[in-house]
Amino acid sequence: MEVAFPLAPEPSDESREAGRLLFAGQIDFLKGVVAMDGLPPADRVEVCFAGRSNVGKSSLINALTGRKSLARASNTPGRTQEINYFTAPNLYLVDLPGYGFAEAPVAVVAKWQALLKAYLSGRPTLRRAFVLIDARHGVKKVDEEILTLLDKSAVSFEVVLTKADKIGRAERERVLAQVRKALQKHPAAYPEIVVTSSEKGEGIETLRAIIASLE
Repeated sequence: MEVAFPLAPEPSDESREAGRLLFAGQIDFLKGVVAMDGLPPADRVEVCFAGRSNVGKSSLINALTGRKSLARASNTPGRTQEINYFTAPNLYLVDLPGYGFAEAPVAVVAKWQALLKAYLSGRPTLRRAFVLIDARHGVKKVDEEILTLLDKSAVSFEVVLTKADKIGRAERERVLAQVRKALQKHPAAYPEIVVTSSEKGEGIETLRAIIASLE
């Protein structure tokens, strides 16, 4: 029986090499953006990373790029309210602020949400959003909000499970079943899931190959 939202297949040797070469090139932090008029020119393909605070977004970006401190995690969830741009050859990597934080003031959250909506609906070169889901918790209500926003913005998104090394095989299958069920009601969901561990390197080559294929 065909599984809805199967795991992304292992990349071919050619795709793996394309991903390696992409992330072996020069990658730099470009700028943090707090308003739409601060966005860099839409002159290349970009992919963005979204996820709850503490989902491991900075660790994943660092693992992808092979640089230990390119993206810096804040010790305080919700502290980073900027859209952070990183430049790779012919590509922007975009780190969206962590969502689901309870400590930030209401006005700050509202401003961030407005910026996020404007970015997602108004960025013509955004090829795909990668939504990071903690493998220990699955899709939560706050994740549903961002998935629905991506649907409304007609932005194709792909779920990336993080911290997969923190759970056993049976728990992984349970969480995957929960995530697959949640994704069935989201038309913008790309029909594959990537399972990763930044600590162990699982899924990193697969994700690199996927991003390289979007250029």
